[in-house]
Amino acid sequence: MKSLGIVRKLDHAGRFVMPVSLRRTLGLDKGDGAVEIFVDGDTVMLRRYCPSCIFCKSTENLIDFNDTGVCNECAKKLGELAK
Repeated sequence: MKSLGIVRKLDHAGRFVMPVSLRRTLGLDKGDGAVEIFVDGDTVMLRRYCPSCIFCKSTENLIDFNDTGVCNECAKKLGELAK
């Protein structure tokens, strides 16, 4: 992991501002993106969120099922199991 040398203070609500250069690098500069947060010990990692199928991790042709992404192919397979 590489340090960018950027330090941000938290406000009274525990928030910080992500620099515009970093948002643009991650493709988040339009206000319509989302960030996924990971924690490993004392390390926090941010990654641009990209929804994917819960079963095969595909990011194409997703169906929202109970707030969970399922691709068309896996949905068909699940339908066959229910028969």
